[in-house]
Amino acid sequence: MTTTQDGIETPRLELPLPAQLVAGVWSAPTEQLDLILEDPYLGTQLGHAAATSAEDGERVAAAAQVAYESGAWARMSPDARAEVLDRVADALKGEVPRLAALEAFATGVPVTQTGIVAMIVPGAFRLVAQALRDGVLREDYEGMSGNAVEVHRLPLGPALCLLPWNAPAPMAAHKVASSLAAGCPTILKPSEYAPYGTTELGRIVSGVLAEAGLGTGVDAGTFQVVQGGPGVGGSLVSDPRVRAVSFTGGLPGGRAIAAACAADFTATQLELGGNNPLVVLPDTDPADAARAAVDLLTTLNGQWCRALGRLVVPAEIADEVVGLALDRLADLRAGDPLDPATDLGPLVHSVHLGRVHAELEAKVAVGGVTCTSTSLPERGHFLAPTLLTGVPAAEAQHEVFGPVATVHAYNTLDEALALANGTPYGLEGYVLGADTERAMEFARQVRAGEVKVNGSTIMSLHLMTPRPAWGLSGLGEEGTLETIRIFTGARVVGVEGGFALHGK
Repeated sequence: MTTTQDGIETPRLELPLPAQLVAGVWSAPTEQLDLILEDPYLGTQLGHAAATSAEDGERVAAAAQVAYESGAWARMSPDARAEVLDRVADALKGEVPRLAALEAFATGVPVTQTGIVAMIVPGAFRLVAQALRDGVLREDYEGMSGNAVEVHRLPLGPALCLLPWNAPAPMAAHKVASSLAAGCPTILKPSEYAPYGTTELGRIVSGVLAEAGLGTGVDAGTFQVVQGGPGVGGSLVSDPRVRAVSFTGGLPGGRAIAAACAADFTATQLELGGNNPLVVLPDTDPADAARAAVDLLTTLNGQWCRALGRLVVPAEIADEVVGLALDRLADLRAGDPLDPATDLGPLVHSVHLGRVHAELEAKVAVGGVTCTSTSLPERGHFLAPTLLTGVPAAEAQHEVFGPVATVHAYNTLDEALALANGTPYGLEGYVLGADTERAMEFARQVRAGEVKVNGSTIMSLHLMTPRPAWGLSGLGEEGTLETIRIFTGARVVGVEGGFALHGK
């Protein structure tokens, strides 16, 4: 229950105060945004989102540059950096329940799903620590003259990690762990919509680094945290001292960041979402198709980049699959994301809910028919998971970032493949089929960075494979090794030999 003090309802969970870490000192940001944070379950207001001032942003960039030039973190051996990162993982492990609760409160995602931080958040730091020990930053070759040739992957400079709001702490862990593993002074900016869990993660990281002697003096800029919206992030992206940027978010933001980074040829990693197809092959059990469709439609309340965007299903079983999916959706319990019994939570914010409603209305206007069956609470930012039939493929080109997917019936496999590949995105694809080899053959033709056969979980196929983004889904590859390397430049050193310098 909440209580009311001066007309403002107190949150159901103790939330950390807004905080920034500038040059080794935690403080309250001095500015605020027009955005008012909300409890997505109750729909109540929590106050304005905080923002780092332009002056403090300048101090952040300057401190990061000083830390880079001092080289204390970068000069540590890979094994020594790995030891520090393992200590971060140890510290994070003890904070998992609180981080999961903060994530659930802020994003509306059920705590049973945000509990994935237990594996991803500490695991991200352990993975990069092991990659350092395995030599991710060093390769050795033998030159044509028999001499040794060394490839050293060195930190490019201060790095900026820009976070989305849908699974902020896990993505922060991946980006920050990778940037620090590369040896870069790292600046973390949580999403203004969901700052709590990411800021707490930043506190834990900074505490371990301070214990390692990297929190004061010339090394105070080894790791910093700023708060705010696109203005704060944009000013740092455009700062020539920032030499690498990793961003996960929407297409408009990604385009703006890519344009800003182009001016100084700043290394850029962008993951911008997708409009992901689930292709149901003709030999699939309709019940299996319905189960996978509902899983992909509702995980993280449909607010994830690899969610279901388009259900591509044989015409002869399309109605049956939709009907079975609606039966499953009717059984979902929508409610408080902090309640372990909840299956479906609210969308993150009233602003985002309004956007999704507008996109739904636009699809209805071009012939879409909404199919829903989930009962919802009377308050909060809830949206019933929705399958849309009757939407022409040409009007289903872009994702709806919520529990909404269009349904497209096909008559031939060539038509199914054209539908699967018929958008400018290429992040994730899903293929279902009783004949696994036939399904694999079809999956090999889908234009996407990862294509899962007979799977519908949030996890990647393998911890060490890349997570590429094709087309408008992004730029560069994510992955344990790939993200570390985004923050590095290669230096090749060796003795060429084989000739006399002065012709003698």
